[in-house]
Amino acid sequence: MHGVLLLDKPLGLSSNDALQKAKRLYRAEKAGHTGTLDPLATGLLPLCFGAATKFSQISLDADKSYRATLKLGVTTTTADAEGDVLQRRGVAVARADLEAVCARFTGPILQTPPMHSALKRDGKPLYEYARAGIEVEREARAVTIHAIDIVDGEHDSWTFDVRCSKGTYIRTLAEDIGEALGCGAHLSGLRRTGSGALSLNGAHTLEQLGAMSEEQRDAALMDADALLADWPVVRLGTEDAGRFLSGVRRRLSLADAPNVRVYGPEPKAFLGGGHITAGELISTRLLSPLEVQGLIQPASK
Repeated sequence: MHGVLLLDKPLGLSSNDALQKAKRLYRAEKAGHTGTLDPLATGLLPLCFGAATKFSQISLDADKSYRATLKLGVTTTTADAEGDVLQRRGVAVARADLEAVCARFTGPILQTPPMHSALKRDGKPLYEYARAGIEVEREARAVTIHAIDIVDGEHDSWTFDVRCSKGTYIRTLAEDIGEALGCGAHLSGLRRTGSGALSLNGAHTLEQLGAMSEEQRDAALMDADALLADWPVVRLGTEDAGRFLSGVRRRLSLADAPNVRVYGPEPKAFLGGGHITAGELISTRLLSPLEVQGLIQPASK
């Protein structure tokens, strides 16, 4: 069982619980997700099975896209709808005010991780300290907000799309925008819409997967190289492909590239990822020969 499943995670389920449910449906031995979504967040959760788990870090490191709903005038203990209300303030915000503040948060910014997060301190997630009423010092981290686009809204409720670097906390962004507006805010809804080259297009819910036949579920899997879909392609002949799979560098007349996906002569013979430096193709993550054979069998997509 090799491939990538685009799961549309439901509200209220942790990423690990969603993974385990999908893993049971597929009767998969080896599986992993590519970045945690909070239980109160829905949307894209790419799951990797078998050989695809070797490339899960690529999606984990990729930029993310979200559709978020901001509730102005109310701050909470968790910066989202799950927490207790801390303060209520009046709201007098026009779209132009929100656009101006969002522009201030676009680009490289420093963001302090929230206490209610899975980030670990001394081996324990921060949310465990928060539940015990303990607040620990957190260092601000550099993240990049590539774009904030207001989709719709009025008065105290606004929806916007965010494209950002990995590690960005949209709850914290919502809270910071609220403070900059002078009325406070929390995140009342969040849906992940993209991760790198992957999007919700073609994603399936657990309910949809459960209603499918085994053949239909297998057909819902994308090939393992879907996680590298925005990398340039390098195709090798039979001899060079075999040597590349053995970790041997290959001399190519191609321009340098930090990331490439490499294929053998067969149409779907994905071999792994690499980079090109000074005319040499150097492997970074390889499939095994048996995995390659498994991926090009007609029955496995």
